[in-house]
Amino acid sequence: MFKNSSFARFMGHKIRFLFEDKTLQDQEVECASGDTILDVAHDNDIELQHNCGAVCACSTCHVYVEEGMDNLPEISDKEEDFIDRAVNPSINSRLACQCKISSDLVVKIPDQTQFNGH
Repeated sequence: MFKNSSFARFMGHKIRFLFEDKTLQDQEVECASGDTILDVAHDNDIELQHNCGAVCACSTCHVYVEEGMDNLPEISDKEEDFIDRAVNPSINSRLACQCKISSDLVVKIPDQTQFNGH
């Protein structure tokens, strides 16, 4: 089920992925502390763009953290600048490449059809 080394680490948390694209079913997956939301999405074949290669240099991995925001690392000024450039940012917007997991989360993924690949 899990494709990389995250399985070898402590799998103590879960992320429930919700999707703006209503043709996709919600998914709940296990994850390890220290993985990013982007890592977990890709480890579980969940499409989430990342045009910059996950280095906080774009806004394509923008997500909405519906539950668990208080348990994520504090947002940096750089991340906040890129979120301002995202499509439909909100108060619970984060970049998935910057969110290291330390607890259970509920995350909504924006419709990925608005992007042209990664």
